[in-house]
Amino acid sequence: MLANPLAEPYILGVSSGSAFGSILAGISGMVVFMPLGGFLGAGLTMILVWRLAHQKGRFDKSRLLIAGVIAGMFFAAGISLMMYLNLKDTALILGTLMGNLGRIFSTGEWTAFTLLASISTGIMVYLFFKSTALDILSSGDVYAGSLGINVLALRKEVFLLSSIVIGISVAYAGIIGFVGLIVPHVVRFFIPSGQRRIYVVSMWSGAIFLLACDLAAKHLLAIELPVGVITAFVGCPFFMWLLLKK
Repeated sequence: MLANPLAEPYILGVSSGSAFGSILAGISGMVVFMPLGGFLGAGLTMILVWRLAHQKGRFDKSRLLIAGVIAGMFFAAGISLMMYLNLKDTALILGTLMGNLGRIFSTGEWTAFTLLASISTGIMVYLFFKSTALDILSSGDVYAGSLGINVLALRKEVFLLSSIVIGISVAYAGIIGFVGLIVPHVVRFFIPSGQRRIYVVSMWSGAIFLLACDLAAKHLLAIELPVGVITAFVGCPFFMWLLLKK
């Protein structure tokens, strides 16, 4: 969509915005509403970044990435401030920042979780059927437009729907970095083209990779590590290798 292999939730600032909203709800004493806060935080970031990406009515992919980085830094600063002012909630904040798959639901929370999980699944299925349009879009805006695709509308739609899924995921599991960067690159080594196949294989590979990292986080040491630490330890060397290799 952005013709940039580094574009992912971290870079676009949506993860940080979602984490900010989730943490704000948590330290306010409304732990039950942390998923809602994360969802609203992601929505706010999405609107902010999208508006900043437009100049005089024209959309610019580079401006979107830069706006995402700026928004991410702003919300990261906000999270740091909340941590400094609320030392008693450090564990809650760090759990969101480093990722945690061990959330325990109350009976009432299962209803909300089931609803949001259904929304996420529906969006992901819908995006799967946009694969052909995204393949064409990856060849360039002019080419896609010449084939009758409304480029701006498609990009806006995909960005909106992706942000909703990101907001829901971060609201429950916190920020888990590098999965969105590592997995698609690895998949493209074996499936060089075709968004439809890359999309499906990336989803399943990402799930397996994340569960494997979570398993390592729980059993690597006597204490349970945040899963985000494990994904970062795997992700950083991988990207160093990728830079040297390509």
